[in-house]
Amino acid sequence: MNLVAVLLLAILALLAARSKFLSFRSQSPADYTGTGPTFLMKENLNGEILSEGLIYGPNGKMSNSFAARMVGEWDGNIGTLAEYFTYSNGKKMTRKWYLTLGTGNTFTAKADDIVGEGQGTISGSTVKLTYRIILPEDAGGHTLDVTDWMYLTENGVIMNRSEMRKFGFKVAELIATMRPAPEAKAAHLKGAGGYDPTTEARPLQ
Repeated sequence: MNLVAVLLLAILALLAARSKFLSFRSQSPADYTGTGPTFLMKENLNGEILSEGLIYGPNGKMSNSFAARMVGEWDGNIGTLAEYFTYSNGKKMTRKWYLTLGTGNTFTAKADDIVGEGQGTISGSTVKLTYRIILPEDAGGHTLDVTDWMYLTENGVIMNRSEMRKFGFKVAELIATMRPAPEAKAAHLKGAGGYDPTTEARPLQ
């Protein structure tokens, strides 16, 4: 093996080490033990949730954005999270997660476009979920390895960041917010009895 080949191998090894130990993937649930507010799956992923997000391609440029409505429901330690996405390119997509809480702050996650089961860990204010997703045919049909982190903030908003990789190389990244949908409340106005029926379903701001 000549010197050039040795140097190339050394550079590749350094790049791999940097990707593993000095990047998004280097964090672990143990890093967030004891942080707060505590992420409670049956509370924070329950009811109607509104989400907005950005998707970045492998070149680091934003390739798409989306708005989503999610609905979480729980029966004991078994839950579902239905997701309804509308993308900036006009495409619509739905997914339904099937969540099962386990022991030791672990859980599993299944969906129709997921290979096998996703493996999740709850730690402090965070949730980590890893899984393999099969993209739709119009998006290439590739199977990607996903690392998904959710961070619960003090005001109840969840910050979501995901990395998608193919053969170890990052091909996409997602950043999104998830927040409880505002409750609807009847509005009362001055005069004419003080009630305006046209605003009955107006959401609180």
